[in-house]
Amino acid sequence: MKTTVAAVQMVSTPDVDQNLATMRRLVAEAAAAGARLVTLPEYWPIMGMTDSDKVGHAEQPGHGRIQDAMAAVAREHGLWLIGGTLPLVSPESDKVMNTVLVYGPDGAPVSRYDKIHLFGFTKGAESYNESRTIVPGAAVGTFEAPFGKVGLSVCYDLRFPELYRAMGECTLIVVPAAFTHTTGLAHWEILLRARAIENQCYVLAAAQGGTHQNGRRTFGHSMLIDPWGEVLAVLPEGEGVVSGAIDAERMASVRASLPALQHRRL
Repeated sequence: MKTTVAAVQMVSTPDVDQNLATMRRLVAEAAAAGARLVTLPEYWPIMGMTDSDKVGHAEQPGHGRIQDAMAAVAREHGLWLIGGTLPLVSPESDKVMNTVLVYGPDGAPVSRYDKIHLFGFTKGAESYNESRTIVPGAAVGTFEAPFGKVGLSVCYDLRFPELYRAMGECTLIVVPAAFTHTTGLAHWEILLRARAIENQCYVLAAAQGGTHQNGRRTFGHSMLIDPWGEVLAVLPEGEGVVSGAIDAERMASVRASLPALQHRRL
């Protein structure tokens, strides 16, 4: 009735090979602690010096050194690996799809989700506009794991609760992210807890967490939250792993005592 899951937190660099090595090391650490499902953060393979750097590393769906590495790691450890996001080719040559790929314990691809909501933020000298280098996705992403349905979302998606309703009832929602320190300090935990509470499921958030070579500071605080909104584990900053158990009985108890999902009218 319990399954151990883990979120990998990274401080990714412009060097893809270095990030691949970090991914392998931290997933191995999570596997050694008993994790059966591991989530990587957004932009884990590359956090370039400029936003456009990732375009040069975009892969065709199916194969590439990033995709092949994820498949091999999932197969090596016999676990479900949710590949944060990586750049895949898009219909526009100067942009990418910011894509979540899921691999099963046999290393086979299971599911894909292209980030729908693209982050835009300007405050003083701090400014971001993902639409300059990313083409938005259009379809909701979920897949079936042995312990139940898993919903896929990315970072800025967290601010759009209608996306999570469109997933249907999930056991686990994952949120790979690279939240800025500014917005993370204000909203990260409260939004994650809200998604867990309103959907009465577990939420596993894997974040970038530190100051990157390009000067950007990400908020970190990767965490696992239960269906009552309680934070079960958290890692403030730096590389590492957050893990904990998904408990089917705990989720059933929350939904039975407060059957909000059955009370929906809209």
